[in-house]
Amino acid sequence: MPTPGHAPGHTSFTIASGADHIIHQVDVTAGMGTLFVQNPGWHFLFDVDGQLAEQTRRKFYEMAAADQVRIQGFHFPFTAVGNIEKNSNGYHWVPTA
Repeated sequence: MPTPGHAPGHTSFTIASGADHIIHQVDVTAGMGTLFVQNPGWHFLFDVDGQLAEQTRRKFYEMAAADQVRIQGFHFPFTAVGNIEKNSNGYHWVPTA
């Protein structure tokens, strides 16, 4: 799936087996993953297009929270697998045990 903003042509991948699936997101949350989930409006120094990266984060987090899909990605604490939940302040990273 296209996840532009951090780098040109940036993509993430859905990996599925039957009804089970996970999204491997690559640098949607560049830098510290948990901070960008909590603060999707922040712009990362190395984002090629900060505005587009923010739009992508907001769209991605909204989809991940609404669909309750597991996420695996760079820049999250070990094991780097979890879910994104929506709360009154925006979004929150919930690691999988």
